[in-house]
Amino acid sequence: MRIVIIGGVAAGMSAATRLRRLQEDAEIIVVERGEHVSVANCGLPYHLGGVIENRSALLLQTPESLAARFRIDVRVRTEALAIHTAERAVELRLPDGTVESLGYDELVLTPGAAPVRPPIPGIEHALTLRDVTDLDRLIGAAEATEEAVVIGAGFIGVEVAENLVARGIAVHLVEAAGHVIAPLDPEMAEPVHARLRSHGVDLRLHSRVVGIDSDGVTLDSGERLPGALVLAAIGVRPESRLAAEAGLEVTASGAIAVGGHWATTDPHIHAAGDAVAKIDAISGDDVLVPLANTANRDGRLLADVISGRPGAARPTLGSAIVGAFGLQIAVTGWSETRLRAAGRPVRVIHTHPVNHAGYYPGATGMRLKLLVDPDTDLILGAQAVAEQGADKRIDVIATAMAGGLTASRLADLELCYAPQFGSAKDPVNFLGWADRNIADGLVETLQWHELHQAMADGARLVDVRTPAEHEAAAIPGSVLIPLDELRERLDDLPEGDLIVHCAAGLRSYIAARILTQHGRRAWSLDGGFATWADGRATAQ
Repeated sequence: MRIVIIGGVAAGMSAATRLRRLQEDAEIIVVERGEHVSVANCGLPYHLGGVIENRSALLLQTPESLAARFRIDVRVRTEALAIHTAERAVELRLPDGTVESLGYDELVLTPGAAPVRPPIPGIEHALTLRDVTDLDRLIGAAEATEEAVVIGAGFIGVEVAENLVARGIAVHLVEAAGHVIAPLDPEMAEPVHARLRSHGVDLRLHSRVVGIDSDGVTLDSGERLPGALVLAAIGVRPESRLAAEAGLEVTASGAIAVGGHWATTDPHIHAAGDAVAKIDAISGDDVLVPLANTANRDGRLLADVISGRPGAARPTLGSAIVGAFGLQIAVTGWSETRLRAAGRPVRVIHTHPVNHAGYYPGATGMRLKLLVDPDTDLILGAQAVAEQGADKRIDVIATAMAGGLTASRLADLELCYAPQFGSAKDPVNFLGWADRNIADGLVETLQWHELHQAMADGARLVDVRTPAEHEAAAIPGSVLIPLDELRERLDDLPEGDLIVHCAAGLRSYIAARILTQHGRRAWSLDGGFATWADGRATAQ
């Protein structure tokens, strides 16, 4: 059997090598348009910044090494021009420019996704970063400039900005939205904004590039930002042209439509990777998730299916992490913004723990956010921003989501503990306890973006922090009654409904419990002053 794979790197090479391990006698041919077939694409920005010193470290396999170990026929600089489904043949343009037809018994499409290049005047001046060839161009441009503009503050944009700064280049980072890293909620993104700016990045939010030339860009405000290097990191789109022109079904988002076993609408053509529509774990709808983990996993399982073994696609959570000047930003599932836009009810929990035991040297603060279905208690998403430990906590929560654990069950997880690694009460456990307290009716919470309206409706805000904390920074309209004085000063409380807040939410929970047991209705401001301040800063 001849199996032809169009596209290498993650999904394609995972499929090819798995196929060989399962079918020693199959003829496996990989067709790759670019120069390299097996590249650590996620490492590209870090070679730009010098973290990964040797370019060769990014080249994981070569056609020669794949032929030697796996007897796979890899053909680089060879472009697939068309698929002829009736003849089961692929039309190829060879490196010398000639065109030939290659027959197949089974065809695998793993063409990946291409950077979005919007119709901005002068877009031809902007570089992109998809492969090693793009990286070489970017490094060449970086060596010839002292100032750069990065368009788009998503994962790639933030990584490139960080690594350009590492090269000593002044960076303007332009983002059309109100905050960086789209899967984050606004209040969770504010610490990222602060970190970028503290390292010299000129962050321009709510800004659009309307023109590009060889010396920089023009914003929709009319302002000019100088930069001989301009990188477009606006997003990616599925490379589905071949599939569409062959008559295969393509979704409204432009992705190749596949069933649960990666088969397209042609039974002899399968597809996987960034070009393919995934199943969203929260909604069950088609979704684009261009992540290396998903691409590698699906390529491997696709090979199982072609080889007659059981294998099926599973819904994706979109778990991802990015670094920004020592800050870790990790997400899984949906954000509060996305849930509310979809009309989904959501229970929101913010906490501000430390990454390991506070008494052990080096403990640093974390910002955690959990999104929960209030009817089923199932976890809908989570976010973490921290110096250390964001990956561990989001990985635990993503695993709990995959296993169908409810949010309150997080309290029962038995997680590793030693003072230098965590806490006896891990931050993930605390999220479970907080959820259980709300679900059991022990406390009502209010979100930072709901505070203004609640106070306008007549609720009074009580600050239960210390006098020094209140004097340093206070929410307008708040009344100070420290927690340790609360029981003795019940008569000093304002009339009517109360909202209590502290620095991060723990003391206000205790205060709310005291007040409700003394007959007062009291909400705890979720996440406390810290979350309110972050949200307010982003909203301004």
